[in-house]
Amino acid sequence: MNLKEMLKFADDIVFAKTGQHLDDLQEAILRGTLQRETYKEIANDFDCSESRVREVGAELWRILSEQLGEDVSKSNFRSTMERLQVSIFSYFAPQQDCVQISCVNYCTEARHPPDIPNSHAHNEKTANTKQTKISHHDLSEMPDLGAFYHRTSELDTLTTWILQQRCRLIALTGICGIGKTALAVQLVEQIKDEFEYVIWCSLDVSPTLAEFHDKLIQFFSQSEKLDSPASNQKSLPLIKYLQKYRCLVVLDDIHNLFSRVELAGKYKPGYEEYRSFFKQIETLSHQSCFLLIGWEQPREFPQVKSQNNSIRILQLKGLDIVAGREILREYGLEESEALILRYQGNPLWLKSVGNFIQELGECVTELLPNDTILLPEDLKDVLQQQFNRLSEIEKQVIYLLAKESEAVNLAKLLENGSIPPSDLLNSLQSLSRRCLIEQQGSFYTLPPVLRQYIKGL
Repeated sequence: MNLKEMLKFADDIVFAKTGQHLDDLQEAILRGTLQRETYKEIANDFDCSESRVREVGAELWRILSEQLGEDVSKSNFRSTMERLQVSIFSYFAPQQDCVQISCVNYCTEARHPPDIPNSHAHNEKTANTKQTKISHHDLSEMPDLGAFYHRTSELDTLTTWILQQRCRLIALTGICGIGKTALAVQLVEQIKDEFEYVIWCSLDVSPTLAEFHDKLIQFFSQSEKLDSPASNQKSLPLIKYLQKYRCLVVLDDIHNLFSRVELAGKYKPGYEEYRSFFKQIETLSHQSCFLLIGWEQPREFPQVKSQNNSIRILQLKGLDIVAGREILREYGLEESEALILRYQGNPLWLKSVGNFIQELGECVTELLPNDTILLPEDLKDVLQQQFNRLSEIEKQVIYLLAKESEAVNLAKLLENGSIPPSDLLNSLQSLSRRCLIEQQGSFYTLPPVLRQYIKGL
């Protein structure tokens, strides 16, 4: 099956599902995939954004997978088409004039014996077959993808770090409700076909390093045996799989590995081995990537950008006004710019207060001063979860900052004298790592929602 025939084959399948033929971008994606181009190269050829190509590509693979009854992806599209051709014309219907896959019919009456390939063509086909890689995904612990609000730049940054710069270790951090997991889900959906193995692991139950190792090795080894059922090869050490295959491992809720009432990023007793494990992931040579998501990140992560391309941190900020309005429109709130700024574009906070106002009636905001910050009980519960993780010295610093309506400089905080200078500086660093305070130069401030919450304690 040549390129033209494969495209026609795919067009028939898409038409059977949607009633529409491939558009120009869809055809460009399939053509580029068959020619082993990356999404970035396809985007450059078609003169559009890489994120748009990934979005359309993901939908294409979904349609093809549903119609063919198997997982079709960028990495196995060519081999799937070639195998289906052989199955259709050489095995399933040797005596029939027409066969059917899902609801697409393929006529066989005009088929001819295949030509004997010359040695060059045969070698080329053999090489292509060897280059084809099968993707294995375990996304059973990944949350369902909800609405995705205008995170294009952050998505592009993460995609560049992972696919172009080949970063091995990335931390995605931010305060509760800011949208870390939603962004990571969107990212995985768009780039999963670039990897041979993709697994999403929730750390809600705080697995030990040995338990986590066993889980990953079981996933890799079982999938490897599915590809080569005749082999009796033994499971490899984890690092060998990361070196042998291109793998993406997502660790959600990484903060569950760290102690409460301690400064940020200190491992719980019995979990200290994760420190050396992450150091291995950063320094050893391999072709895989670990994405860590949580309220905190390990202490060994550098907070400022360094020349080390193997490790990166992205601290997620609030949504812009346009995206914030999209959320509040769902609650009938149109004039919402001031509300978005007050709640710093935090999606969860906006949804909480939007639902609160909707239940009470929008007139409630007209009866209150314009700078009133509402704290619904569900929002308080979320903030309490993070506040409970703070050390006693961090709480003292938080109380100091909550008394200030404006940003306060470090000199003034040191003059207070109630907290030893070393403890104060360490606490400010820890609170910053937790994304609970904002820093501009030597000035520190507490977000208005947190200030209101602290005053109510």
